[in-house]
Amino acid sequence: MIRGLEIRQELISIPRLTIGIFLVYLFHISALIGVTLGYQNWFIEKTPLNLFAIFCLLAWLFPIDSGKKILAVTMFFSGGMIAEWLGVHYGILFGVYEYGENLGPKIDGVPFFIGINWAVLVLITGVISNRIKVSKWLKVLIGAGLMVLFDLFMEVPAPVFDFWVFEGGIAPLSNYIGWFVVAAFLHTVFQHIKIEGDFLFSLHVYICQLLFFAYFYFYYGL
Repeated sequence: MIRGLEIRQELISIPRLTIGIFLVYLFHISALIGVTLGYQNWFIEKTPLNLFAIFCLLAWLFPIDSGKKILAVTMFFSGGMIAEWLGVHYGILFGVYEYGENLGPKIDGVPFFIGINWAVLVLITGVISNRIKVSKWLKVLIGAGLMVLFDLFMEVPAPVFDFWVFEGGIAPLSNYIGWFVVAAFLHTVFQHIKIEGDFLFSLHVYICQLLFFAYFYFYYGL
């Protein structure tokens, strides 16, 4: 009984940031190994749950704890959803493409969690770019560049995972230009409203997700 109490006290003493970062890596490494071993359908179908879990961890550890941050998340979510809706229905910004079934429920053809992903990416890349001692406008460009880099590595595994597929099977140059334009606009908003968040958690989420998709970029692309 005493030993059990000691173990519980040790767990409570572990910083919540450490727990959050551990969970982020656990989710992604488990999926990476599972997909590589041939369990792609089982793991990739859980993508909406993973995106929801990452958002919950972000809300807890970033944290999203003020009216200003809630407003920012709402704007970034809405901006991403509008951009994707224009892309899906009119081929504007990103090219001609459509979403598959593994990103969860859709709102008029656009997965709800795509909007969540846009919000998460803007927040974490915004915090990362803020650590660099440059002008506000250079931070906007750096943040947008980090998001385009992330998208670059997503494009090869995306159709394999039934996330989305472009006409012709390959993302056109307009996709990356469109991503940069939308991301730069959202990062301009981020800089204007001066959002602050946890740098370490943001960095680990970005690196973990980037490495996950980079692995499958080369796994399926070579």
